[in-house]
This record gives sequence, C-alpha cells and structure tokens, in this order.
Amino acid sequence: MLERVLQEIRARRRFVVTSHARPDGDGIGSALACGQILRVMGKEAEVVMHDGVPRIYQNLPFADRAIQSSTVPANDAIILLECDGVKRTMLAGLEQCFLINIDHHVSGKNFAQVNWIDSTVMATAELVFRLARLACVPVDRDIATCLYTALMTDTGSFMFEGTNEHTFTVARELVLAGADPALCARHIYFGHSTEKMRLLGAALSNLHREGPLAWIWVTQEQMQRLGAREEDCEGLVNYALSMADVQVAIFFRELPDGRYRISLRSKGDVNVSSVAEYFGGGGHKCASGCSIEGPLAVAVSRIVDRLSAEPVVARAKMMQQPSDFPPSQLPM
Repeated sequence: MLERVLQEIRARRRFVVTSHARPDGDGIGSALACGQILRVMGKEAEVVMHDGVPRIYQNLPFADRAIQSSTVPANDAIILLECDGVKRTMLAGLEQCFLINIDHHVSGKNFAQVNWIDSTVMATAELVFRLARLACVPVDRDIATCLYTALMTDTGSFMFEGTNEHTFTVARELVLAGADPALCARHIYFGHSTEKMRLLGAALSNLHREGPLAWIWVTQEQMQRLGAREEDCEGLVNYALSMADVQVAIFFRELPDGRYRISLRSKGDVNVSSVAEYFGGGGHKCASGCSIEGPLAVAVSRIVDRLSAEPVVARAKMMQQPSDFPPSQLPM
C-alpha cells in the first residue's frame, strides 16, 4: 500500500496535510515532517490544523508554517495522518477531496480513496519515515526532529507496550539523521505553562481510586478560572497511572456542551482501545479516548462499569481494597 500512496502523490501537485483536531505529538510531528517531505519532492504542501500547533510543539521545525483554519485551501489531495475519519479533523470541505489516509491505530478505518493502515508500528511517524525512504527524500535534521518527537510522545517516552527493537531501530535512524533526543524531550516534558501546572493540581485534588482503576477530572469552570487551554489537559491522565497497582487511569474533561472527553491509559494488561471503541472512540491498546454524555457521575459510572467487566480489572478488584470514593459520591 505504501507504493500506492507514493504513486498517488507523484501524480498530483498540491497537497494539504492534516490530522485530528486537538492534535497530539504524533499528529503534529508526522504532519510537519510529511509536509516538508512533499516540498522536497517538488510538491506544494500546506499543513492545516483546526486547532493549530499546541504550545509544547511550537519549537518544532516547520511549526511556524502550519495554518490554523476550519477550512482547507485548494488542493489536489488531502493526506490525513492518524485520523479515523474526516469529521475528526473538524475541517470543512474534505468530503469533496481526494483523500489519502495514513494511520497506525487498530481502530483505523478505510474511509478514504487510499488507505494505508499498519497497526504493527507504534506511531504514524514510522510510516511517514518509510514514505520518505521510498520517495528517496533525505531525512535531514529538521525532518528527523519532527519524526523523533512524534515517535517519542506516541510511545509514552518508549514506555508503552508494543515498544520493541524495531521502535528503537527507527529512533536510532532518526538520531543518526540529526534528531537530538534530549532537546526533543526538554521541549515536551519541561515546557509546560503555569496554567497547566495549576490545572494538574485541580485534577489531582479530584483523584479517585477503585482497586486497579484511578480517575481524575476537571470542569469547564476550573479551566476558565485557571486560564487553562484545552491543550493543557494533555498528559494529565498519566499522573493517575503512575500510582503503584493502578492498571488503568481515566481522565474526564468537561466540554462546553456538558459532554465529557475521556482519556484512557493502561499499563498494558488491559486493552483500553476496546473500551473506547464501545463508546464510539478508539486508539491504542494502552492509550485511547472517546466522548460521552454527562453529568459527571453518570459518565464515571459508565466508564468504570465497562472497565470493571475486563477480566484483568475484575480479578484485581477482588484482591484489592474497595473504592475510597465510589462513583455515587461524585458531584452530579
């Protein structure tokens, strides 16, 4: 399928590269690298994101060229990276375009004219790296920096289950091409805003635990009062996952319309992508997400009940202490 993707790219001139709304490191890093790869191939390429480039990724090469927009400019084709449908981009006008879908999620869907989905790799960045190689585009320091950042963040700093010798082989190739691992990590993990730190405090003050499950949440009122952005919520769930004996962590973020955006993280024994897919979302075995209706107590109950049906969770709950704060005690 990679050969088909390259064939379609060579047959066209103007491209728009995008990813899902609220882009993460893999979405941003892969898109910025892919855009530059296309330019080196002599194509016209614009990277367009509905929500722009989040603060912690704005030091990446080519980030200043990315366009924040709700529509797409004129093009011959759209390349969608790690996105399971046109709706998730929140960009208007994609339905009439020629679409090339490149994804690595198990929950990836064949919605485009060309679909390259490979769930054996840990990040879409690996697929973009393959594309550059097959297209004979030199992976220079700037492209390597974008791809390494994408790989680093989507593997949870190379901690997520599925990370293997192939993952490190790709990382090694990108470092040899000029990516600086320490610099990439510094911008991501030591570049947080004051608002995000205060939001983390608010989220951890809501920490609940039920056996192998732990969850935190933030409300719209808290985000507005603290001056936090949507992007400041990224990574908060990992603090709940860091506790000993917790197998799955959940982060509930209240949306303006009263629904809740759910982030699910697992240490590997529980496949949270199946839970996310049940509620209309998707993602990785160890990192997935979905959105469900509120109020908070109902949202928590639905997610916790679904996770509690997982055999690993059910067994662990039988062996551990009962909940410190059962869902029924949550604010409505």
